[in-house]
Amino acid sequence: MTVAYGGFTLLDDISFHISENDKIGLVGKNGAGKSTILKLICGLQKPTSGKIEMPSDMRIGYLPQIMEHHKGKSVIDETMTAFSELFAMEAELDSLMEQLSSRDDYDSPEYRKLIERMNDVNDRLSYSRADSPEVAAERTLTGLGFRQDELGRPTETFSQGWNMRIELAKILLSKPDILLLDEPTNHLDIESIEWLEDYLKAYKGSLVLISHDRKFLDNITNRTVEIMLGHIHDYKVPYSRYLELRKERIAQQTAAYENQQRMIEKTEDFIERFRYKPTKSNQVQSRIKQLDKLERIEVDIEDNSALSVKFPPAPRSGDVVFKAEALSLGYNNPDKGLKVVFKGANIEIRRGEKVALVGRNGEGKTTLMRALTGELAPLSGTARLGHNVNIGYYAQNQEDILDKSDTVFGTLDRIAVGDIRTKLRDILAAFLFKGEDIDKKVAVLSGGERARLAMAKLMLKPYNLLALDEPTNHMDIRSKDILKQALKAYDGTLLVVSHDRDFLDGLVDKLYEFRDGKVTEHLGGIEDFLRKRRIENLSELERKAQAAKPVREAEPAQKAVSRQEYQQKKYISKEERKIRNRITFLEKAIEETEKKMKEIESILASPGPSDDIMELTRQYLEMKRDLDANTEEWGKLVDSSD
Repeated sequence: MTVAYGGFTLLDDISFHISENDKIGLVGKNGAGKSTILKLICGLQKPTSGKIEMPSDMRIGYLPQIMEHHKGKSVIDETMTAFSELFAMEAELDSLMEQLSSRDDYDSPEYRKLIERMNDVNDRLSYSRADSPEVAAERTLTGLGFRQDELGRPTETFSQGWNMRIELAKILLSKPDILLLDEPTNHLDIESIEWLEDYLKAYKGSLVLISHDRKFLDNITNRTVEIMLGHIHDYKVPYSRYLELRKERIAQQTAAYENQQRMIEKTEDFIERFRYKPTKSNQVQSRIKQLDKLERIEVDIEDNSALSVKFPPAPRSGDVVFKAEALSLGYNNPDKGLKVVFKGANIEIRRGEKVALVGRNGEGKTTLMRALTGELAPLSGTARLGHNVNIGYYAQNQEDILDKSDTVFGTLDRIAVGDIRTKLRDILAAFLFKGEDIDKKVAVLSGGERARLAMAKLMLKPYNLLALDEPTNHMDIRSKDILKQALKAYDGTLLVVSHDRDFLDGLVDKLYEFRDGKVTEHLGGIEDFLRKRRIENLSELERKAQAAKPVREAEPAQKAVSRQEYQQKKYISKEERKIRNRITFLEKAIEETEKKMKEIESILASPGPSDDIMELTRQYLEMKRDLDANTEEWGKLVDSSD
């Protein structure tokens, strides 16, 4: 398959196969053709030559980077549209049962066909309805970061990022055969990313994933397909292992190529020396034929273009760079009144610290950045910069901040002063804007190019406080790694908002968590914070489980009675049959989940050196969520059947 635009070939005669249960990470530089491949698979784009083959009944779930969002419904109602196919099957089942009840030609072929179709639809429903749609939708939305009190709000009252979560929830709930996800973590916070990670690990279908989050790729994928300079290289391993194998492959190719070149050089030298000697003519002809038949080794060309970033030395500031005391921030909307985002925050950032702001989107991370830069005044309390602090601010909304009518070079030239003006081309080259690229209009730049241009603006002045709001969104993995190393070497103070665990790991030494209207300080790195958060969540679940234990102990007898009652019934209506099957399924699921949770509890009570406490905790929390949902649904069904 080939994709070409005019004289430029983006994908050159590529081919690969997606097998059942493949979890593929699609990697490569920005602009390599990753998103194009997803569009080709789902039929939104046609190849210039070649073809794509797949079963006609293949169900595809595709999440693009940018999409149209639906309006006019609440969050939960819009999400429930994912079950339209399931509701259609239920309607068909009702129709089939009604037809059967009105017929008495039990031995006719038509009656047997109706029975077969009813059994087929019922089997598909049993598979599709492992959970009730309402419970599944609420659990998925909660996992993706929505609060229970937000599910009834209209979708148009949420940002584009939150609407992307609604679309992602719909795709996951539709249970397609193959998932195509284009940077799904861009608008998710850390806890939602971890939930999605667990979901995709357990997902039974095939997955093709584009992500610039190394840990996300490593934890989910079992295969890595690299796109480089129009060609693909397929590795049956996750991302980090792919990097090792790729390095080994290039080294082996290079060694084999060099050996072959030496052999060719010696052979050609022999031919040249003895070409006109009659006594050597047979040997010369033999060597010539040998070279003609030789399969020449080629070394795969590497795309080595990457950022080359080094921030200017930071002028010395005061010991305290920023301090907030009893700080409350929010917005006063003339139509909706005052909205307090968080209150009572005490924050202190000292010179040389590298600090991350983490938490659910909308909890106030960007709001604090606005207060830091003086764009937003406190509702109460104080927020003060320290002595001689000079802020370099990278805003998340580059779409609004960069002038789309300006050129790449003009964006820097317009604000540069002094001697730095002579170095603008070098600065742009360090951020991969070379040759004619510097004359491009900002309007035609990709998301990754705009991110790089905005970061280049920070090189124009020696700042001693870098305040970066989601700086790695749209950056490829190599660019992120280089930016991370540059920030680690930066001798000023860093304040960064990010949901990228791999980017934050080893970069920051303190975090402020924004949660439920409060700001909490956490000393240590991102892994320390995540470990603490999981333990806190587990402790809370254990307290709830302990409080509910007397009720749980009474359940087995209640379940047994319910089963006996159902078995005694000679005639079962359509609804009663569905309830009976669902109760039986839930009882087995509850029993299995409780058994697995007890096994994990015993391990966590006395973990061994090889036990992964973080992974076990994550499994426990997911099981507890399933258990709560199944138990609640089971209770409602038993009550309704009494």
